[in-house]
Amino acid sequence: MQNYTITAFYKFFDIGEENKQAVRDSMFVKGEELSLLGLTLVAHEGINGTIAGSAEAIAEYKQFLESIAGKIAFKDSFCNEAPFKRWFVKLRKEIVAIGDPNMHPSSTMNHHITPQEWNAMMEKEDVIVLDTRNTYETAIGTFKGAIDPKLSSFDQFPEYVKNSGIPKDKKVLMFCTGGIRCEKALIEMKNQGYEHVYQLQGGILEYFAQSPHTNFEGECFVFDHRTAVDQNLAPSTKYKTCPHCGDPGDQNIQCTFCTNDCTLCQRCRMEKQIDTCSKDCRERLRRKQAKATSASAK
Repeated sequence: MQNYTITAFYKFFDIGEENKQAVRDSMFVKGEELSLLGLTLVAHEGINGTIAGSAEAIAEYKQFLESIAGKIAFKDSFCNEAPFKRWFVKLRKEIVAIGDPNMHPSSTMNHHITPQEWNAMMEKEDVIVLDTRNTYETAIGTFKGAIDPKLSSFDQFPEYVKNSGIPKDKKVLMFCTGGIRCEKALIEMKNQGYEHVYQLQGGILEYFAQSPHTNFEGECFVFDHRTAVDQNLAPSTKYKTCPHCGDPGDQNIQCTFCTNDCTLCQRCRMEKQIDTCSKDCRERLRRKQAKATSASAK
């Protein structure tokens, strides 16, 4: 039995600086009434969130959000355990940060392509497929042949495009987790002279819902306690969040301090040679080893 319905959403619309606090407060109070969990960001440009709760509560909150923002494309998935610990609605300068609060995506731009159109273009046309996510996300899954910009944060994207060398007459297909980063990435590419740029409608999450196990390889990182979802939108059984850095990990170890089983990312396990289940255990082990070294020196 699936106890939690999870929905991811965003909507660019003009809230205005003078109204965003009131919008934030109303969203927070409604979510508390429905016992929701998760995080939603509110800025003058719109809303962006991933939330979880009972099916009935999520359905009611969707209606509430659309009463504020108009029609929203929701991307749903499910899990048996709570994917978040608390309920937050936070104010931000941007609902997805590219470093330019004045960049406003327009709903009238005809640049979204469906998963079916995406597959056809990938398989039959001369295109460049561009992943707009960060490296810890691309590491566990991406589209076949996609370019990884090696970003550590999305605000590096404009500089990447400037130095990428991607021909400006090429057809570029961009994607991200749920679509929101591509809204601004597309504007940035157009501002830099790229005319034939398209984004995957609904991002990877919608692609998994409509066309799993075709042109995507691996799993998709998500920003909650599931760490990732597989191509059936089920919580990952392979990846867990590394307790030392927060990246997705698949290196299973037994903690050398407390002997509990845990999962680390490859960088922490292999490059940093970490073998503890938490930062606390790592520090306590360090102190134990220092004490033993000091005692043996006497």
